[in-house]
Amino acid sequence: MGRLFGTDGARGVAITELTCELAMQIGRAAALVLTRKMNHKPMIYIGKDTRISSDILEAALAAGICSVGANAELLGVVPTPAVATLVRLNVADAGVMISASHNSVEFNGIKLFSSTGYKLSDEIEEEIEALILDHPEQIKLQSHTNVGRISVYQDAQRDYIRYIQKAIHTDLKGLRVALDCANGSASATAKKLFEGMGAEVLMVCDQPDGSNINADCGSTHTESLMEFVPEHQCDLGLAFDGDADRCLAVDEKGELVDGDKLIAIFAKAYKDQNKLKNNAAVVTVMTNLGFQHFAAAAGIDVVVASVGDRYVLEKMLDGGYNIGGEQSGHIIFLDEATTGDGQLSGAKLMEIMAQTGKKLSELATVMEHFPQVMINVKIAAKDREMWKNDPDITGLIAKREEELGDTGRILVRESGTEPLIRVMLEGRDFRRINTFAMEIADKIREKVGR
Repeated sequence: MGRLFGTDGARGVAITELTCELAMQIGRAAALVLTRKMNHKPMIYIGKDTRISSDILEAALAAGICSVGANAELLGVVPTPAVATLVRLNVADAGVMISASHNSVEFNGIKLFSSTGYKLSDEIEEEIEALILDHPEQIKLQSHTNVGRISVYQDAQRDYIRYIQKAIHTDLKGLRVALDCANGSASATAKKLFEGMGAEVLMVCDQPDGSNINADCGSTHTESLMEFVPEHQCDLGLAFDGDADRCLAVDEKGELVDGDKLIAIFAKAYKDQNKLKNNAAVVTVMTNLGFQHFAAAAGIDVVVASVGDRYVLEKMLDGGYNIGGEQSGHIIFLDEATTGDGQLSGAKLMEIMAQTGKKLSELATVMEHFPQVMINVKIAAKDREMWKNDPDITGLIAKREEELGDTGRILVRESGTEPLIRVMLEGRDFRRINTFAMEIADKIREKVGR
């Protein structure tokens, strides 16, 4: 992990950690690194989510970009995948999204995209980091008429909505869907998008006020949507996160359909339609064991990546695969998109329902979900990676792994976006794995926790 950029961009408490000064420097350095070989004045798109701090960071980023001679075009409130899509469609030179995704309102983040619509490689991010942290004197400011201009992309939401609608080839008329927009970016696009494809839409948590993004709603808090869907006789519910690059679903009975099951549904549908490239789906080490059993039964190969959508994408590009994603609902359809897109995922799920005539609860039976326990342990920034060298922690993990054998698994890892150690256990015997998970979490908390 880099010094500024984690697994999904630069992130921190807005203004005090992710400061205006740092945002301006990221704008300057990114503009220089991403556009250094161009013989024209570069154009960089900037999108944002609905956090109160996003406007402030937008201003700082735009100032930084223009101060080194590039132009900044403001997309306004849009989903993260809209930035990636519009950069690619309009042949812009780079894109920036201001969002901390599923995190609470006090956080914010900066995600960078190249001219191809892909998130930056570790190497490019390290180059930007080095320019900011090690060689700021190499950042040359422009003056006079060489500075850049700031403009507004008036039709960003409309153009993104049209692109997603063109990717769906089945009328969604007759499907009644509840859309939980997490009071985030999807609030600006979801209603028009899904109604435009014929669905009957009920909106949930689509009134952002700058402070309520992800607050007890969206893909990280699906409880209210799970009650809403059966109460209002919906065929399904879709829960997005703050920047709408994730999507989880709720079936007509109010049962959650997580990212693993969604990928299974998509992979099977693609295989049935002869569209599953190289007969494989890409998932992560966090993916439920039940997916492996589903894939074996369906004759689908499984490719496993490290946690993080960028690593899923790397595997997809390397192997020529067109479906991949994470349990969190970050799913990539590489035929249409260069990054995870929650609204595209939701639309494709509804397309499968319309094509097959099956209820979501029936589609979800494609995969058995093994019991899984996840415990997060808060750590201080200075204690990162220390647990790996603590024999009491590693010894306990090894002992419990030996006891589980083939009946389960243990995965302990640090979050790439938050100061947390995630302890995940999985197996058929819930009581046993829950006991082991609490034991390991307690040991980590005792040794390095806050």
